[in-house]
Amino acid sequence: MVIEIAVIVTLLASGLGLSTPLLFAALGEKISERAGVLNLGVEGMMIMGAFAGFIGAFISGNIVIGFLFGILTGAVMASLMAFLNVTLRTNQLVAGLAVWLLGLGLSAFLYRLAFGIGTAPRVEPLASINIPGFSDIPFVGPVLFNHDPLVYIGWAMVPILYVIVFKTKIGLTLRTVGENPRQADTQGISVVRVRYYAVMIGGAMAGVAGAYLSLVMVGIFVEDMTGARGWIAIALVIFGRWHPIGIMGACILFGMVDALQFSLQAAGVQAPHQIMLMLPYIMAIAVMAFTYKRTTQPAGIGQAYTREEK
Repeated sequence: MVIEIAVIVTLLASGLGLSTPLLFAALGEKISERAGVLNLGVEGMMIMGAFAGFIGAFISGNIVIGFLFGILTGAVMASLMAFLNVTLRTNQLVAGLAVWLLGLGLSAFLYRLAFGIGTAPRVEPLASINIPGFSDIPFVGPVLFNHDPLVYIGWAMVPILYVIVFKTKIGLTLRTVGENPRQADTQGISVVRVRYYAVMIGGAMAGVAGAYLSLVMVGIFVEDMTGARGWIAIALVIFGRWHPIGIMGACILFGMVDALQFSLQAAGVQAPHQIMLMLPYIMAIAVMAFTYKRTTQPAGIGQAYTREEK
């Protein structure tokens, strides 16, 4: 019985940790999509954030510097995405794929340029913290109060983002641009500026998500280490119905499924490991299939806006 409880605690705690990079990436994607820009380059921004975060921490010896590198790199990649989508008004799907492939190839090239091919250098991963008075609570303590600081920052972002998007003038402006950019323009709102800001904020959060992988989860950088988490984050935005609380729930659910497949493999369950690795992605596909038609996306998403000459 004690062993079973320990397994459940480990599963739940691991699931919350695994959901954290998804939460940052998905919340960032939500901001971008609320402004009407479908950012399919999230995966590329995450992998570049993972690389830049690792390089920053490796050179400086400071995890915080590493995360700042990841944030800046994600924002720079997002500015390219915004330039293609908002300024040049290219097809958002094509632009997103281009940014993804750029991030994938550039991160691998720069890593090999910096370190060559051989034993991967490491940094000391960000440690978990015990919250006095709470971490020792049976069952609940190890599950909720024994994580790294980024987990709690991610949780705090959910109500903060909810208030900003739905209770402030900034949020109203963002939603107006995403729903009806022409109406926003007639009200004197700069659609271009709002979309640039939204995409770059989303990219910065994707950079945090990528840096989390290299600086918290493993302490090394590995080519293509994001493992399609950027694409999953896009799906979870839809599953969460573009609402911060719904997105958080979707990310936690996916994190639990991800943790489950690791637990099943560790327990020696007799099944091909490829099937185990597929479990989270099968769930994502099923979620998309059952929820997509029942969701209402921002009306202006994916649509380039051209201002009419007066």
